[in-house]
Amino acid sequence: MSRRAHGPGSSTSGASAARSLERLAVLLEAGIAPAAAWRHLAESTLEPDERRILALTADSLRRGLVGSAAISSAWSDACAPVVARAQWLQAAAAWEVAEASGAPLAHCLRSSAESARVLVQARRDARVAASGPVATARIVLALPAFGILVALGLGIDTVRVLALTPIGWVCVGMAGALVLAARAWNGRLLAAATPPDGIPGLDLELIALAMQGGGDWGAARARVSAALERHCAGLTIPTAAAEIDALVSLSENAGVPAGGLLRSAADELRRDSRARAEEASERLGVRLMLPLGVCILPAFLLIGVVPLMVALLASTGPIG
Repeated sequence: MSRRAHGPGSSTSGASAARSLERLAVLLEAGIAPAAAWRHLAESTLEPDERRILALTADSLRRGLVGSAAISSAWSDACAPVVARAQWLQAAAAWEVAEASGAPLAHCLRSSAESARVLVQARRDARVAASGPVATARIVLALPAFGILVALGLGIDTVRVLALTPIGWVCVGMAGALVLAARAWNGRLLAAATPPDGIPGLDLELIALAMQGGGDWGAARARVSAALERHCAGLTIPTAAAEIDALVSLSENAGVPAGGLLRSAADELRRDSRARAEEASERLGVRLMLPLGVCILPAFLLIGVVPLMVALLASTGPIG
């Protein structure tokens, strides 16, 4: 589960998915059949694309498809924001575990909604923390073009130097390469500071869910692994295999229920993940300055200053 889902997304769409999961849990707790619950959910959804996908899920359930497969088939290739799609696919895995183990579906969906909200908040915090440096980076990326405008305002034809002389061609080529390098560098820094689309501790939560319906550790782990592989193979989901082994030993040696230990560990993993995301966002503000100094400022000199000097020297002789 290392391949990352791609596409546009926002924390707003993620919050919508968490809200829909919560509403679905309420409908199921009220005794409404799953197909009818999905249909009611679709009819109450304001966003057209999400409404269409939810209606497709309801139709699949009405035709006899199991809940996890209906969710996964509707959302896997859906034209939906990446955050929402990731959350629904993880909910499909949770639904499969609940169906196979006999655990309550409503409780499963509430847990998925709560976990999704934690992930959405972490991504929102990262976006807010990075908004200032990102805006600065975008402004500074325009410096080379600004240099040309300043020279033209001074009555110096740097455009002719850039367009018609070998020196100008070299400056344009080098500046363009530096700007492209800066944009790629910024993109990698932003991607590294963005939390993954998978819910931290999801495997712990699902094993607790599987054991809630009965069964031993081995069967629960195998069931969860199969469900995640089936529905979430394209998502980056942080796993906690070593943590699970330690909890198995603690539960067996102390003779205590495993569910509470697993859920507590999952909560701790989510808190740690959010703290790391906040730290990464804080570091991002400093790291985004590196491409500006290394790439954009030299590009500004190549486009704004070097042609200016060449144009000023042109009056004393031919331009090389």
